[in-house]
Amino acid sequence: MEDLGFEHYTEQKGEAEYHAYFYRAEVKQEEKDIPMRPAALTNMPLIDEKLGNIAVNFWDLTWNDEHRHLPYEIRLLLSLTNAVGAGRMRQATRELVKAYIHGLDSAALDDVFELLAWNQGIGYFSSEIGPSTLFAAYKAIKSMEKQGKARREICEMLKERFGEQNPDVKV
Repeated sequence: MEDLGFEHYTEQKGEAEYHAYFYRAEVKQEEKDIPMRPAALTNMPLIDEKLGNIAVNFWDLTWNDEHRHLPYEIRLLLSLTNAVGAGRMRQATRELVKAYIHGLDSAALDDVFELLAWNQGIGYFSSEIGPSTLFAAYKAIKSMEKQGKARREICEMLKERFGEQNPDVKV
């Protein structure tokens, strides 16, 4: 939480009861710059503080380092397809939403879903990907584009329907 600009205050209320209060001391990065950030990383310090720092630093190096060669949206697509291969549709949906919001053309998503059908097989695609939140987000994008909706409106819909409030997407 400190890396996101939060400070905390902890008080002991009883022998085995503690209350921790977090407040934002500064905004280290604009919320809009990173839609759907990997909030699950904040759980890592519960396991081990050093592990938490390593995980956050590794994420930061992977996604924010200026020396990355592949464009951000391509890395998001690779992460999306890796997540599908690992059966992590929640992560895959988050990557799709971030890629589209970041400016990825939906034609690239057409290619991704075609390759998923090819590489994963029609049966897997039909039973696992087709009914998923991931594919629902893709269909919503394509439907709204077909209706001539503005990209800004589509991005707002994605945040609303496929963002943190969606139980199939939130961390």
